[in-house]
Amino acid sequence: MACSPDPRLDLAAYARSLDCVHCGLCLPACPTWQELRLEAESPRGRVYLMRALAEGRVADPAAVRPHLDRCLDCRACETACPSGVRYGELIEATRAALERTAPRRGAAAWLVRTLLWQLVARQRRLRVAFRLLRAAEAMGLRWLGHRLGLLPAALAAAPPLPSQRAQRPLPRGLHRPPAGVRTRGVRVALFTGCVMEPLFGRVHRATLQVLLANGFEVVVPAAQRCCGALLVHAGHADRARELARANVAAFAEADVVVDNAAGCGCALGEYGHLLGDARAEAFARKRRDVTVLLATEGLSAAPAPCRARAAYDDPCHLGHGQGVRTAPRQLLAQVPGLELVPHARPEDCCGSAGLYHLLQPDLAGAIGRRKAASLVAAGVDLVLTGNPGCMLQIDSHLRAAGCERPVRHPIELLVPAT
Repeated sequence: MACSPDPRLDLAAYARSLDCVHCGLCLPACPTWQELRLEAESPRGRVYLMRALAEGRVADPAAVRPHLDRCLDCRACETACPSGVRYGELIEATRAALERTAPRRGAAAWLVRTLLWQLVARQRRLRVAFRLLRAAEAMGLRWLGHRLGLLPAALAAAPPLPSQRAQRPLPRGLHRPPAGVRTRGVRVALFTGCVMEPLFGRVHRATLQVLLANGFEVVVPAAQRCCGALLVHAGHADRARELARANVAAFAEADVVVDNAAGCGCALGEYGHLLGDARAEAFARKRRDVTVLLATEGLSAAPAPCRARAAYDDPCHLGHGQGVRTAPRQLLAQVPGLELVPHARPEDCCGSAGLYHLLQPDLAGAIGRRKAASLVAAGVDLVLTGNPGCMLQIDSHLRAAGCERPVRHPIELLVPAT
């Protein structure tokens, strides 16, 4: 006898789950299946569990939730899927439905919700928090807390924060190309997000410098907010919609919206699905990863020479989430002296996945070590990737493997010689 979907859950997500034919071609692409070799830790297995939950064949969400939690939402299964299953939309809708119908309880759940909404989603508070964390790390407080057993293992094992000179946030408003640079008559709006600025402010400055040097006018809207990606992944879609509406309004006058973080770009590109209105769909259509914009329009300012062997590693939400793979490589091929070296399975997830490396440290660590081993075997001088979480995770595991190599964003190598 057929079961009818649970009316409390997302019926559209349930309908999307029916596209899965359970062929199993997604399994080798899934980082958790690669590591655990368990059906319930594969996309196919999770689709089956989500469908069983929606149909009422699983009465207790607690039986399913741990398997959903262990998904990195890396979208590698979408690349592998011959049926076009929109797995990312499916698992995010199911997580949101579970938060509505069976919200998590306890101090840990409260802390995650509070941090995501009250800290991560508010850039000023986040900048202050990172300053305090850097000061604490410099004084050895994290090491001391670990030795005394006061820190959770996940925080003790978290990658060190990158050093960064104290500097003001990227100036808001209009930036024009310097004197002597031929302008293209194109004005782009730069999305700065939440985490990239306090962790890798140099990437924003390099992005601005490259765009200006190549003749683009750049606007940095003051009213922009966090993209909301981490809230969506955690099942708090309503909070993410609030941020999305603010961003759609902040960039309403822009013809082109440029971003430089794969996770943010993927989230921004899915605002049409998240909000379900014409303005959000129009916003999503006009956003571009900075490498796509530059590869499409062409470089007019030659990058400074960089004589090094480098490996480019595809961020999941750029390659799988946005289908962007060739643009960064095309641009890097134009850097004088740079030799791009292939490494094994560059599209494998690194294990960062937002807060995943904190919430699932053992599994994230195993996935990260596999990524580091691939890069070490390539014998490169430099690693390039386009997402802040990936940059942190890869740097941390290369250090742990005794192979310290600079990890940079591709845009940093496109800055012209001065």
